[in-house]
Amino acid sequence: MAREGATETEVIAACESLVREYTRGSGGGWFGSGSLPTVRALDGVSLSVRRGEIVGIEGPSGSGKSTLLHLLAALDTPTAGELRVAGEDVRRLSERGRAKLRLEHVGLVFQRFHLLPALSARANVALPLVELGWSKRQRRERATSLLADVGLGERATHRPGQLSGGEQQRVAIARALATEPDLLIADEPTGELDTATGRQVLDLFEDLGEDHAIVLASHDQPTLAIADRVISLRDGRVQGADR
Repeated sequence: MAREGATETEVIAACESLVREYTRGSGGGWFGSGSLPTVRALDGVSLSVRRGEIVGIEGPSGSGKSTLLHLLAALDTPTAGELRVAGEDVRRLSERGRAKLRLEHVGLVFQRFHLLPALSARANVALPLVELGWSKRQRRERATSLLADVGLGERATHRPGQLSGGEQQRVAIARALATEPDLLIADEPTGELDTATGRQVLDLFEDLGEDHAIVLASHDQPTLAIADRVISLRDGRVQGADR
């Protein structure tokens, strides 16, 4: 499914020798005075993602997939290495700066949708635009248009509990697109869906891949099959890439 010209377009996200370490436990404990074990969740990962490209991330649980997605989304900062998203050096940004980067340049799609149950589909989609200061009319028009784009124009006033799993995931994708992000990050986007519904969501991602840089992590081979490249992680290290 490689899109022609993807290798010639702008780099949206890139990391070089990326390391993320976590300290496990607190206090001296049985490890000895002041001695705490360190877990290296990512160990020297390098990759780049260009506009018009879908990059898949695969690996067993504990391989570092979620850690990598969190870093690319500027939800976390690396311990070492370089990380740039939409031209910004993530390690140099404050927490507020990273929040601004996410709001303006990154769209997030989760396995379990994370929609607010008390709000309509349209209101859920419009939420990110509140922080950007859009007027109520602008938010409504943008959310209505996006829901139509994902095939839910007639479900705009329905709440999440009135929607199927596939419909909820499409609402979540529309919400991720609300701010016109450069980078879309999806963590197991079909994990809660049946095969037929998952296929519909994947078709949508393929369409979006023409204009966005997309990184998706999954254990599911049909999901990974839509990627232009698949990066394999094992114990926090890149083991290889196919296609």
